[in-house]
Amino acid sequence: MSSTLTDLFSGFASALTPQALLFAFLGVLVGTIVGVLPGIGPVAAIALLIPLSFGLPPEHGLILLCSIYFGSMYGGSITATLIRTPGEIASVVTSLDGYQMAKNGRAGAALATAAIGSFIAGTLALIGLTLLSPVLASIAVSFGAHEYFLLMLLALILAATLTTGSRVKAWMSVMLGLAVGVIGLDPQTGGQRLTFGLLELQDGIDFAIFAMALFAIPEALNQLASRGRATEKPLEVHGRIWMSREEWRRSAGPWARGSGLGFGIGLLPGVGPSLAAFSSYLLERGISKDKKKFGRGAIEGVAGPEAANNAGVGGSMVPLFSLGIPGSATTALLLFVFMMYGLQPGPQLFETNTTLVWTIIAAMYVGNVMLLLLNLPLVGLFVKLLSIPIPYLFAGVLAFVVLGAYTLSFSVFSMVVLFAFGLVGFFMEKVKIPLAPAVLALVLFPLLERNLRRSMQISNGDLTSFLSRPLSLGILVVAALVLGLPLIGKLLRKRRASSKAPVGVL
Repeated sequence: MSSTLTDLFSGFASALTPQALLFAFLGVLVGTIVGVLPGIGPVAAIALLIPLSFGLPPEHGLILLCSIYFGSMYGGSITATLIRTPGEIASVVTSLDGYQMAKNGRAGAALATAAIGSFIAGTLALIGLTLLSPVLASIAVSFGAHEYFLLMLLALILAATLTTGSRVKAWMSVMLGLAVGVIGLDPQTGGQRLTFGLLELQDGIDFAIFAMALFAIPEALNQLASRGRATEKPLEVHGRIWMSREEWRRSAGPWARGSGLGFGIGLLPGVGPSLAAFSSYLLERGISKDKKKFGRGAIEGVAGPEAANNAGVGGSMVPLFSLGIPGSATTALLLFVFMMYGLQPGPQLFETNTTLVWTIIAAMYVGNVMLLLLNLPLVGLFVKLLSIPIPYLFAGVLAFVVLGAYTLSFSVFSMVVLFAFGLVGFFMEKVKIPLAPAVLALVLFPLLERNLRRSMQISNGDLTSFLSRPLSLGILVVAALVLGLPLIGKLLRKRRASSKAPVGVL
């Protein structure tokens, strides 16, 4: 414990330098703007900024991108409350009661409980990250290739089975990401895989291009195709952005429950903060004595989900830092950025790059405070961003995406790949296939393949070796439960329904 605090204080010494403070401020500012503007989201924003981070030192580039991640969580609550159009998917639930509160003249209270809840939950999650990551990393030192392969496989299973939509479509998205990961030269034999004889494909598909294609291009095409249909006019914020004593009392419980639930869900590999927000809303409605008030302006319906999605961000950082496994599509991008800098997140990171890790964690504490100080007084300014004509905004996004793709390799072929996968992403959105599992699968594929080959070399190709190791057997049991429990639950519901069906009289 003492060594953890010592490392954290040394991290603050680096995080409080003028350069680090500047990048943390820019990150939360850009993140809030990204959250406010409907349709962009943190994944697209981070993917767009990856080319710009090439020239930055690792600590500054990672501080910037991490700050964008949790800054976007709060920004999404502003549009969810004032125009019922979430800027980020995790804020969808906030729009249910936040917008109704704003219609009833309580926009100030809704925005205040979102901001304060985000700050409290973010701080608690960072404390959890500080205390849990080194412990988990020390345990993970004993993991071998077998365990790492199964952990990454478990991450993909969780991403596919815990989706809010169709599990079949989620698995289709996972398979797409794995198929794209195969493209290129075999790292062991040097043989060509799915390159179709094209030299440009021998190095594989650039992850940043794939992410920009799937998250930025489809949204830009959708918005431009709509010909800039006017969005709903933002509701006005009357009075100051604060809460009454009664609203504080009603928000305290949801903040605490949302923080714990969001952090716990964020720990699950492959699961993002969106599930945490939905789960918190269901929890608050389930324990409420007056369920009818939800959907009509219940402050609990804003406080709990906003706390949960911000705590989920901190929770998702734990498996990223300690195991090298992303907890969401956004942390999959951050994993790519780590590797871009020549760093491999995981247990060795705390030993080989101690200063870097704790500087990033300390900068998150600083950025969390900045986020609160920035958003409460400047809500009116951020709302004015909604007056930007949609065609101009997304035409700019499209131009920035193309420029970013070109600067990655200075090749026209990169832009061809960008628009090809952009059209794939556009089709996936039309048929409701989730995009996040594909991104997660692509970033995990090289690690999956490498650890599977290592485990097979160690065991001389004996698959039963996965059952003979206690840790790998435990992970297999968890994976089997994750896959089997939804099927068992479905069978039980069918049996219960059939038993309640009226029996015909002969």
